[in-house]
Amino acid sequence: MTITQPTTQPDTDQAPTALDAARADLRGRLLADGVLLDLGSPGLYGRTGVFERVYAAVDAAAVRSQADLDADVLRFPPVEPLAAFERTDYIASFPDLAAAVSGFTGDDRAHRALLAARDRGERWESFLEPADLMLTPAVCHPVYGLIGDVVPAGGRNLDVLGDSFRREPSLDPMRLQAFHMHEFVHVGTPASARAHRDDRIPGMRALLESFGLGIDVVPANDPFFGRVGQVLARNQVEQSLKFEFVTHVYGPDLPETAISSANLHEDHFGTSFGLRTEDGAVAHSACLAFGLERITIALFALHGTAPDRWDGDVRAALGL
Repeated sequence: MTITQPTTQPDTDQAPTALDAARADLRGRLLADGVLLDLGSPGLYGRTGVFERVYAAVDAAAVRSQADLDADVLRFPPVEPLAAFERTDYIASFPDLAAAVSGFTGDDRAHRALLAARDRGERWESFLEPADLMLTPAVCHPVYGLIGDVVPAGGRNLDVLGDSFRREPSLDPMRLQAFHMHEFVHVGTPASARAHRDDRIPGMRALLESFGLGIDVVPANDPFFGRVGQVLARNQVEQSLKFEFVTHVYGPDLPETAISSANLHEDHFGTSFGLRTEDGAVAHSACLAFGLERITIALFALHGTAPDRWDGDVRAALGL
């Protein structure tokens, strides 16, 4: 089984900038100090014990910060059925980030042809057929098909953790192709969805700042594709649907990097999945998303790669 995905590669034609140099320096330190392991493809890394120790602490702290939600815990595999993926309409907005799973379904003759093509040094993926599975690009996707047609009074809170894959190869260690998000999703009325997003922004910021990170909360947009995407992105910012928690990873004079977000979906998923509130209105949703790898790497960038030497207050906040 293999993964079918676009063949885009990191842009190496432009002259290196100060930001490129800072990214390369951080990547080099993480690899040299045994925090990450280079797997030979941009944005894909193995993780060692020191990384997992901090990563687990970040995740546990995020869970503690949302404990009052009394959310249902849901965990999903790293792939989702094509039919469910289609209902999210992700492919319309982010076709360049999507990746599909394909598998071999041929007979012996087709297998011999595949091997012959490989022996000639040719690409052999054309011998594979779509498997009706997509790599999950957003961990909350499977949630909406499981809620049921009618959302109960008070809405539903869901604690969702899982793998995400977005075909976006980069040597920036803060931009991974395979990563994890811990999301706290609410599905309910327009008012309850907005309250879930807005009321929890101060607490999210305080948590990240307790790790020693300088945090700004800024309006943002998703990387929508194409000309229509430019309009969608502008509307998303103008309507304040997405806020990102950004921090200086590469130095105070270089751009900040997003490490978490607070998102208002409005009725997008309610409409796509036929979700209604008890009064028959289309349900709205919102989510708080902690970028676990990004937070972890930001901590290594700021505090160094030896957690036992970090400031005592930071270690206490993380439970290290």
